[in-house]
Amino acid sequence: CHLCDDARAVIVRVADDLGVGWTELDITTDRELAEQYSEQIPVTLVDGQRHDFWHVDETRLRAALR
Repeated sequence: CHLCDDARAVIVRVADDLGVGWTELDITTDRELAEQYSEQIPVTLVDGQRHDFWHVDETRLRAALR
């Protein structure tokens, strides 16, 4: 979806700038994740905790990853 594409672009840019790794998951392949986050796609987690959903705020993400 376009929201996922936008979120991915922000995450890639921030992760590359800060030299941190990240993992993209497709929640449609995991029943538990689909039930938990189906209304919040795309959802961004930092250290296993929900950080943003629908849109990724680049400034907030940078601060959380520092």
